[in-house]
Amino acid sequence: MERPEKGLKQRLRVCVATCNRADYSKLAPIMFGIKSQPEIFDLEVVVLGSHLIDDYGNTFRMIEQDEFDIGSKLHTIVRGEDEAAMVESVGLALVKLPDVLQRLAPDILLVHGDRFDALALATAASLMNIRILHLEGGEVSGTIDDSIRHAISKLAHYHAVCTRSAERHLISMCEDHSHILLAGCPSYDKLLSAHKRDDYADIIKSWIGDEVKEQDYIVALQHPVTTDIKNSIKIYELMLDAIISFNKKTLILFPNIDAGSKEMVRVMRRKGIEQHPKFRAVKHVPFDQFIQLIAHAGCMIGNSSCGVREAGAFGTPVINLGTRQTGRETGENVLHVRDADTHNKIYHALELQFGKRYPCSKIYGDGNAVQRILKFLQAIDLSEPLQKKFCFPLVKECISQDIDHILETQSALAVDLGGTNLRVGIVSMKGKVVKKYIQLNPKTFEERIELILTMCKQAMVDAVHLNCRILGVGVSTGGRVNPQDGVVLHSTKLINEWSSVDIRTPLSSALHLPVWVDNDGNCAALAEKKFGHGKGIENFVTIITGTGIGGGIIQHYELIHGSTFCAAELGHIVVSLDGPECMCGSHGCIEAYSSGLALQREAKRLHDEDLLLVEGMTVNNKEQVNAIHLIHAARLGNSKAESVLHTAGTALGLGIVNILHIINPSLVILSGVLAEHYENPVRHVISQRALFSAQGTKIMISELEDPALLGAASMVLDYTTRRTF
Repeated sequence: MERPEKGLKQRLRVCVATCNRADYSKLAPIMFGIKSQPEIFDLEVVVLGSHLIDDYGNTFRMIEQDEFDIGSKLHTIVRGEDEAAMVESVGLALVKLPDVLQRLAPDILLVHGDRFDALALATAASLMNIRILHLEGGEVSGTIDDSIRHAISKLAHYHAVCTRSAERHLISMCEDHSHILLAGCPSYDKLLSAHKRDDYADIIKSWIGDEVKEQDYIVALQHPVTTDIKNSIKIYELMLDAIISFNKKTLILFPNIDAGSKEMVRVMRRKGIEQHPKFRAVKHVPFDQFIQLIAHAGCMIGNSSCGVREAGAFGTPVINLGTRQTGRETGENVLHVRDADTHNKIYHALELQFGKRYPCSKIYGDGNAVQRILKFLQAIDLSEPLQKKFCFPLVKECISQDIDHILETQSALAVDLGGTNLRVGIVSMKGKVVKKYIQLNPKTFEERIELILTMCKQAMVDAVHLNCRILGVGVSTGGRVNPQDGVVLHSTKLINEWSSVDIRTPLSSALHLPVWVDNDGNCAALAEKKFGHGKGIENFVTIITGTGIGGGIIQHYELIHGSTFCAAELGHIVVSLDGPECMCGSHGCIEAYSSGLALQREAKRLHDEDLLLVEGMTVNNKEQVNAIHLIHAARLGNSKAESVLHTAGTALGLGIVNILHIINPSLVILSGVLAEHYENPVRHVISQRALFSAQGTKIMISELEDPALLGAASMVLDYTTRRTF
């Protein structure tokens, strides 16, 4: 090793080891950054794995084209593409790596991700007392990758993670909090600055064909799932059949080298994909060109992490097939087809996604990852003891600091559009309403949108001072809502000029944030699912008892919207053929008996007939008679008022019995201002009218103070609009 001149700080010897085309796209931006500072860093590059295999494109050449000096090339892959070959490849790498690492003597080794090659690298470096910086640890996905990723994290001394969730996972795995950097994904540094190249049309033509237009082609990339090879090959075959039927030009990349890839290639060739006029099959596309192809595609399909990560930066619609990416954080552009067991299911997913555009997502980075990682490398103290320290017991409620030591609380802007008031809140990940803003809901569309934007912008300014990082905007509103498009289809009569209204576009454009929209009843269910009694419950129903009657249904942990987005319109379950008229135009609905408006109507009727007031009650002439007066009269012994409340409670109870018999939830949550008044009547009706097997269903009163705001926030905080298809 070169000795530094006296008085000068020794350069940090950094060895970057890359195994395949995917990890190089993440490592290359860091390598360029290291190379640009030769006075601080000494870069060594080691290439191994599928980079050196002709069948996978000899991708080491793109490293040479980037003008990096490759210090060592290690042929470590044992061909066979099965489980045994993967194990043998790890063993071969462990045999060859010690000589290389001993010769290079790096101060620190950069290892990326979750590949079996990376596990060999981390194992060798750890046993040779070389410090390890692991990129993209702490994430969750499917297959054996999870186990390998977490094993590398346990061997690594330092971690550069992409998301706050990944950071928390590492902390809960007892990793040293001070050795974790929340950096973002290095590839996003290039994605966010380079995807708007002027020559993208030429790139599309060169890879797919002269006649292909922007957003009129598919990019397909499917890898084997090593823990379920047989099923992953079946999904691959179904995907190819669906794409052939869909009849759009498709760029399909060969799968990676994992066990099962050989069988997948056989399926591709048996179907004649390489000769098919609608397909272009390739082994590798340079990353800067691949960015353009993804950014301008009509759709991406498969199970590559690129689909759930990088594609979100462009708002490109993605269809994620199978379980390989289960647990990954994704934007709303991803449609999951986890049980991809039929051609029709995948084909229908293509119909839903192809040609759409979604708000751009920055879940995995903001374009500044490399500069954070370089500062982090410079801050590593080589005089520290090499032995890792684990933090026991599990760290709770720790929030790591970014490169500038700024503590931030991940939060959402929640908007609640009620019949009277318009409310905006800053809601933290724990469900705390950090700050709330309330104004009267304007009567016209233009005034309403203007007021929402004004309140949201003020909240965003305040969020900076409150140390809250706003991730997006969630909107809860009355009426029938299409959450996929962010459109109110039909409004309630309580909100004027609010039908066929696109809420998402004006808010997203003005605030530069992703926006989610849903019905207030559905939002109440989501609030219970994340923060209330529904947490961890697979099947439950929330019923709102207020001015109207609404609700939401959670089935198999997912919110049910229905084919035309009118699922869970629970207030319009008919419980009497000749009952009073409802605001929907029908007769005998629950809402016509049990809503606040229905009780107010009956209170006025009794008052007009001088049958409401009893001893101890007074109503000011200027005071409007409402449901509260009716409830007060019943408590003071007014038999007429008691009869009205009994009928209202019975109607609600009958409706809930119907719900129990149709979807059989394990829990019913009563929410809203009238909930506590209906609890006992509902329990009584269930005990009298429900089937014996449904009588044990739990009935609980919600403890949430702001279910609409919390539900709107949960759509942002948990990315609830990730649809499971």
